[in-house]
Amino acid sequence: MKATWTAVNSSEQLQRSSHNVAVIDSSVYVFGGELKPRQPRDDDIFVIPIKHQDGKDTTVAKVTTSTEESRPSPRVGSAVAKLGTKLYFFSGRGGEAMAPVKEQGALWIFDTSKSDWKLESPSADQAYPEARSYHAMTCDGEKTIYVHAGYPEKGRLADLWAYDTHAKTWKEHAGAPGTSRGGPSIAFAEGKLWRMNGFDGEKEVGGSVDCYDPHSNTWSSKTFDADGKAGPGARSVATLLPVKIGGKTYLVTLFGESDPSSLGHQGAGKMLSDVWAYDVSADKWQQIDTEVQGGGSAPAARGWFDADVMETSSGEAIVVSGGLAEQNERLGDTWLLNFKNQ
Repeated sequence: MKATWTAVNSSEQLQRSSHNVAVIDSSVYVFGGELKPRQPRDDDIFVIPIKHQDGKDTTVAKVTTSTEESRPSPRVGSAVAKLGTKLYFFSGRGGEAMAPVKEQGALWIFDTSKSDWKLESPSADQAYPEARSYHAMTCDGEKTIYVHAGYPEKGRLADLWAYDTHAKTWKEHAGAPGTSRGGPSIAFAEGKLWRMNGFDGEKEVGGSVDCYDPHSNTWSSKTFDADGKAGPGARSVATLLPVKIGGKTYLVTLFGESDPSSLGHQGAGKMLSDVWAYDVSADKWQQIDTEVQGGGSAPAARGWFDADVMETSSGEAIVVSGGLAEQNERLGDTWLLNFKNQ
């Protein structure tokens, strides 16, 4: 399988890591993150309107919201899920102590059709997930937002929570198998939630695709050799995205940190630049052979970035923006990855 990288743009405004990226129609939204370690950069939301399939002729704009007095505080390591025209954000890390942002189970919602923010609190007397950072979120495309794992005040988590956007209620489901972790990746595809990657406090986690079935509230796992040959190597702060390629559903994981820095969050570890696709029906991995449109340099290896799926005239593509490079530099570039076997 082959794919082509196209450079969309590079912007100082978007230079950041530990941020969130979401695509609505042909617009890429960016929120949160840091330019310097443990210092949230801003509380703005930016949009990149991708006008053409080749990603050219794009600009970056700071969104002027209709509710300037009500917006989330600056934060890093938050997570986002999209449903319809709305983006749902949960928690993150911020403030003087850079502690998990505690909002009593509330979610910040950015409605892209109105350019406004709203803090939505769950129904009273309901249990809710504790505040955390570097967790993962996804949506079933109907009404349910999922939140998984991450770093609370102390330690790491393996829990799974579901938020019903109609009833405004949280419900805790069966916890995931394996070690508790931060920086995992989850995706929703074929009626199920899929999980891989993460950091368990000692090492990056790999070698397993874990699957949660909402109907039975149970997990199952498919193991593979995480040797970079039979399957992707272990990594964290990467991504996992469901992409339709040639009529089949694949889970695509790319980039990420494979070995943490000895300096902790002040440094950058070993970063990856590879792209892998998991055939859900065949239970098989393959590495994607990538090239760069018009030649030139490929995207730098990175972790602590974010990405999402975009529908184009030739099929589904992946948008990648920002992140942390191996040289401990925050990146401000945005790329579009188009798959050829559509």
